[in-house]
Amino acid sequence: MSDLSRRHLLAGTAIAAVAAALPQAARAAAPQSGQQGPGFYRFKIGNYEVTAINDGTWYRKLDASFVRNAELPAVQQALSDAFLPTDVVPIPFTTLMVNTGSKLIALDTGTGGMMAAGPAPQSGTFAGNLAAAGIDPKSVDAVYISHFHPDHINGIKGKDNALFFPNASINVPEAEWAFWMDDGNMTRAPEAAQGAFKNARRIFGDIAGKVQRFTPGKDVEAGIASIAAPGHTPGHTAFSIANGDKSMLYVADATNNPWLFVRNPQWQAVFDADGNKAAETRKMLLDRAAADKMLAHGYHWPFPASGYITKTAKGYDLVPAMWSPSL
Repeated sequence: MSDLSRRHLLAGTAIAAVAAALPQAARAAAPQSGQQGPGFYRFKIGNYEVTAINDGTWYRKLDASFVRNAELPAVQQALSDAFLPTDVVPIPFTTLMVNTGSKLIALDTGTGGMMAAGPAPQSGTFAGNLAAAGIDPKSVDAVYISHFHPDHINGIKGKDNALFFPNASINVPEAEWAFWMDDGNMTRAPEAAQGAFKNARRIFGDIAGKVQRFTPGKDVEAGIASIAAPGHTPGHTAFSIANGDKSMLYVADATNNPWLFVRNPQWQAVFDADGNKAAETRKMLLDRAAADKMLAHGYHWPFPASGYITKTAKGYDLVPAMWSPSL
């Protein structure tokens, strides 16, 4: 081989080595998945294992009626301050499953997929997320309902009208039953509320004899206490969960979107039956969570819907709990 040929070979080898070391253009575009991972998250309260199960989100169009006692620009500013869009209100749905070691207990049941074909196409993920969490509905021992709004009771039944938790006792607040199952109240209710009354009868009508009613203010299970929290509905109920030296507070719908109603506890949502009472109850529960430094969970808070409450000059704030890869 001549010196010229040898130099060409060496030069070509060097160029090839440099080229191999340079970043290469992707030969094929990675496909986008187009969906989130399963929506469940576990944490411990003492020896109790609690699993948050997400049922999707309703992006409700924002209008002047959403907060009864605040001007629309103020509501839009509150959403903007939370880096949220100002034309819709994100309203997530997240239930709780509490495994005490001897019983598996559901706190609320989600939408039952009944809103997915209507105003909330991104809802109805409860059953899939429950399965992803490895929880068989047949293994649930008891269901406790905070109140009778459809997004909390519709999951009691599947779309075939059969009980979704076939082996579970169904437990509801006495005051909720008395209000929603009373035909006189249904007759007197405005047209906008008729659907909720009819829905309560759809869910409970043929299982009325099996439904157990409780009066809030006492333990309903070992370590799980019911708390009267009226205003959102007449018998709206919160729950506390305690084991060992740990505790948490499930406020259910005492607040809706926290960036609106935790930060502005005096605001009254369009869904609140008694706005003044709802605000009073909201402050009572948030005061308790802040004073006791206990973990709080809100049904309509951003998933996994738990955090800590701090007091501020104008109300309260939610500090989301730190995600943990382990229990």
